[in-house]
Amino acid sequence: MSTQPGETGNVPVWRDLLESVVLAVVLAALLRMFIIQPFYIPSASMEPTLLINDRIIVNMLVYRFHPPQRGDVIVFRYPLDPSRDFIKRLIAFGGETVEVRNNNLIINGVRIAEPYLPHEFMADYGPFKVPQGSYFMMGDNRNNSDDSRDWGAVPQKNLIGKAFLIYWPPGRMRLIK
Repeated sequence: MSTQPGETGNVPVWRDLLESVVLAVVLAALLRMFIIQPFYIPSASMEPTLLINDRIIVNMLVYRFHPPQRGDVIVFRYPLDPSRDFIKRLIAFGGETVEVRNNNLIINGVRIAEPYLPHEFMADYGPFKVPQGSYFMMGDNRNNSDDSRDWGAVPQKNLIGKAFLIYWPPGRMRLIK
């Protein structure tokens, strides 16, 4: 059996290519819609962990398999305007009481170590009891962060996913801890 130029078997090469491109686009769209999503960091609220103009990848599936952990860096829908996405660190869970005293984070009366923070003075805050089904979120750049201290707790339904990778700029590529 012979083939004509531009054909493989009975299927034209352009049709094979078109099918491959369509399949790749569909798979990429499904991956982005349900599993991972890129985000851009527009502010200094998470410095030094995340810098202005960092590009990150967020795992949108992780919280279907296990609950968020204290210290996770999470992208969520802003409670006062759900059309906006924010990124902060999970500090406390529903039912816990949060305070900042003498430059220390205190949850339920226990000082919590935060090795990821720069050594800066933090204004005192609280106490604030986090409502059940919600999370208390704070930026790592505590003096320049609009966070739960300003607008309250984040409902669990607002969570989008866990930030896990800085992919841009290339010199900062790393996993987010």
